[in-house]
Amino acid sequence: MALTILIADDHPLVRDALVRTVRQLHAEVTVHEAGDLDALLRLARAGAADLALVDLNMPGMNGVAGLARLREAAPTLPVVVASGQEDATTIRSVLSAGAVGFIPKSEKSEVLLSALQLVQAGGTYVPARLLEAPATTAASAAASELTPRQLDVLRCLMRGEPNKLIARELGLTEGTVKIHIAAILRALQARNRTEAVVRARSLGIDPPA
Repeated sequence: MALTILIADDHPLVRDALVRTVRQLHAEVTVHEAGDLDALLRLARAGAADLALVDLNMPGMNGVAGLARLREAAPTLPVVVASGQEDATTIRSVLSAGAVGFIPKSEKSEVLLSALQLVQAGGTYVPARLLEAPATTAASAAASELTPRQLDVLRCLMRGEPNKLIARELGLTEGTVKIHIAAILRALQARNRTEAVVRARSLGIDPPA
């Protein structure tokens, strides 16, 4: 099946490099390019893309605010941010705004490919240095009190599974899954599923192979 990717960056040389890299993802890759937020929104609203790779600081973006506009325009479009801003605060803000990945522009093309493959498989890519950030003592203590079933649900989240699949896999109703997820977010002091996954990995909780 062919793959269509939106690449949005205001630097033509950067776009060219990204295009060359993403063409390695699949034998049939169609790439649409945008140099500012307006062009990106037009392409996103057309609904033809499978994934968007977006610069956080191109014209019109205004940082995370532009990302929020993109999510409103195309709520089902998976968005990965590629940015030169590599601080943990920015990364967390991007993920909280709905992105499914953050790739520092300083990374090698091999890392970009691996990250995009993970996102295609339904996962979330977060730089290793953020995953290695120490968890708070309170979160560590609370995580140790998660029930076995909550840990099962958490491991499903870490594999990027949606609620419906988690419910089917664990023999639960979707309502029960949502209750477990709410308890997990409280225990890990996370604002959303992505932060919960980051915290869980920093605590050494790993999904089964």
